[in-house]
Amino acid sequence: MSHTMQAYIYSQPGGPEVLEKVERGKPVPGAGEVLIKVAAFGLNRADVQQRIGVYPPPPGASDIPGLEVAGTIEALGPDVERWATGDRVAALLASGGYAEYVTAPAEVLFPVPQDMDLSQAAGLPEVASTVVSNIFDQGELRSGQTILIHGGAGGIGSMAIQLAKAAGARVLVTASSAQKLAYCTELGADAGINYATEDVLTRVEELTEGTGVDLILDVVGAKYLAMNLKALAVGGRLVIIGLQGGRKAEADLGLMLSKRLRIIATTLRSRPLEEKAGIVHRTVQRLTPLLQDRSLELNVERSFGFDELAAAHEYFDSGEHKGKIVVTLH
Repeated sequence: MSHTMQAYIYSQPGGPEVLEKVERGKPVPGAGEVLIKVAAFGLNRADVQQRIGVYPPPPGASDIPGLEVAGTIEALGPDVERWATGDRVAALLASGGYAEYVTAPAEVLFPVPQDMDLSQAAGLPEVASTVVSNIFDQGELRSGQTILIHGGAGGIGSMAIQLAKAAGARVLVTASSAQKLAYCTELGADAGINYATEDVLTRVEELTEGTGVDLILDVVGAKYLAMNLKALAVGGRLVIIGLQGGRKAEADLGLMLSKRLRIIATTLRSRPLEEKAGIVHRTVQRLTPLLQDRSLELNVERSFGFDELAAAHEYFDSGEHKGKIVVTLH
């Protein structure tokens, strides 16, 4: 039995060409951890941010990128209960997913139903955990409220649409094309706004009859800050989870005071294990019934082989994708 494995690292900051395949020692699970034989892993914007050099892994984490995998448990470390070798799982990671094997704390594992393809499950942990922690834990979305999701056709957006609808919310989305908006509608969005051709704020005001939305899930950041605050209803919450449109902007604090608004900004990757464990637990609770009745569309749009990882990154960088991109090993 080999004690080494194939993995990818970034040789330096840059484009997809900096991906380098290396041989590494097979990791050994510590106390409370399992060793996963990776069947597939998901690509995330954070992987790209790390690749270009702006989002390093947390201190002490592996230099192998990759935030989510699916596979089977190969070995158990000491003090692991509830799980057994051979169990089909997905895992939320701080790093290490671009490899044939990875260790993960037992608390961040998702059970994968027998009838679900592991390559589908690989695209689940990061987006589902991100959505649950931000729209429910932080954003306090409740049945009957209205949420605006920017970038509705992406991996996070497409999961957010479905979980918000399952919770009884009204869902508005923005996207850059009629085709992407049609995809959002198929997933359950109530109304779509084409930000390439329409004024987002005007459309939000029309769609909410002037009252605004209760919650905004935003991956854009600075460029949308002023508009987002205007689009919120009294008591509204803006949850910022990405900075694709810049880091710095002015906020109208008078508007915030008069409407009692909240701005919340979060990341998932660098949180302590106890917090991640709670998020995963709540995410599993929300997902399980939807996975069991097969009502959740996992949105894996395209899969690439392990040797095609650079091509997968190129496709991600193109911005053409809807939903998730995964890489399969077996």
